[in-house]
Amino acid sequence: MKKYTYSARKSDNQGNWGLVDADGAVLGRLATTVASRLQGKHNPLYTPHVDTGDWIVVINAEKIVLTGKKWDQKQYYRHSGYIGGLKTTSAKELKEKRPEDLIRFAVKGMLPKNRLGKKQFKKLKVYAGDQHPHEAQSPEIIAL
Repeated sequence: MKKYTYSARKSDNQGNWGLVDADGAVLGRLATTVASRLQGKHNPLYTPHVDTGDWIVVINAEKIVLTGKKWDQKQYYRHSGYIGGLKTTSAKELKEKRPEDLIRFAVKGMLPKNRLGKKQFKKLKVYAGDQHPHEAQSPEIIAL
């Protein structure tokens, strides 16, 4: 009897699709669920160095919830590369302009910082409204 740990291959990934409704969901709790699904940690074949995750579609991104005073106090930073080029945006301003980016930034921070993490992040699709163009993939609804 062989005793070894099974290591998944890229061809073992089924490529399932999941649908998450962000209406009334807390940002951090939603992001952990989505990041875990993108990495494939829900899958019994999970292997850290292989992409065994699912494709995830998030709808109603404009109805996401932050607790406490985070709408005013949470800041998102970017830098132009020039001296004094630091730009800040509050979570409230970001929600008004691009509500999808709130979820994208939260999930991206929870994924690995390497080539595999970039590949997994590309499998995330976020939409502000309740319409999405991925009906043909028949995504299964993921409860939070």
